[in-house]
Amino acid sequence: MPVPRFFVSMPLIAGESITLPNDVALHMRVLRLTAGDPIILFNGMGGEFNATVLTIDKKQLLAQVVAHDTCALRNTEPPYQLTLAQGIASGDKMDWLIEKAVELGVHRIAPITTSKSVVRLAGERAVRRHHHWQALVRAACEQCGRNQLPVVDAPIDFTTWLSTLPQTAPANHSTRFMLSPRATRGFQTLPVTPPAEPVTLLIGPEGGLTAAEEQAATAYGFFELSLGPRILRTETAGIAALAGLAIRWGG
Repeated sequence: MPVPRFFVSMPLIAGESITLPNDVALHMRVLRLTAGDPIILFNGMGGEFNATVLTIDKKQLLAQVVAHDTCALRNTEPPYQLTLAQGIASGDKMDWLIEKAVELGVHRIAPITTSKSVVRLAGERAVRRHHHWQALVRAACEQCGRNQLPVVDAPIDFTTWLSTLPQTAPANHSTRFMLSPRATRGFQTLPVTPPAEPVTLLIGPEGGLTAAEEQAATAYGFFELSLGPRILRTETAGIAALAGLAIRWGG
């Protein structure tokens, strides 16, 4: 069985014993770990640490940080930085999308509300959902072996999000893409070498982006990409596009 990995938001120093946070301790109890069991800890600062469970009881869980694992310095990140700007999907679809996007190497996720969005988050509900998404990111990193946590932004309106981007995009439009059923250009037309600049992939929610939203995105340097002749669900389109870029660019 693989050694369990856990994210902890604290400094990790080889040779020190630490008290693990309650959420991590709860997860370890669910896994029925006992004193002496090996674990892996990471804090998002790069690399990971071998550790050992010292004590585990109802009050606290202590672990001994053994050593920084130099082998874990292997680069699990793709050779490009990608932001997924995803129209917020309904139900459990958004959770699934975030989990799989992390596994596929995104560096940032921007959940956006568009004209055709079924889900509209505001106030305390938006705060709770944002915290939930952050927890999903941590769990996905624990599972897939990433040591750097992607950022998931708070929900934001499409127009507001667009206005945060520099309006002048590269002349060859090689870093900003949006999926569209009207697109004629496929992923096979992209250069085989990933761009050095950060990449943004824009995907609409159920119902897609409106023509006006696509025009607004075009003004900010986005160009349309196609996933083929079939109309895909938003969660299918997002994962297919991320996988396509990973295959094209070696991610």
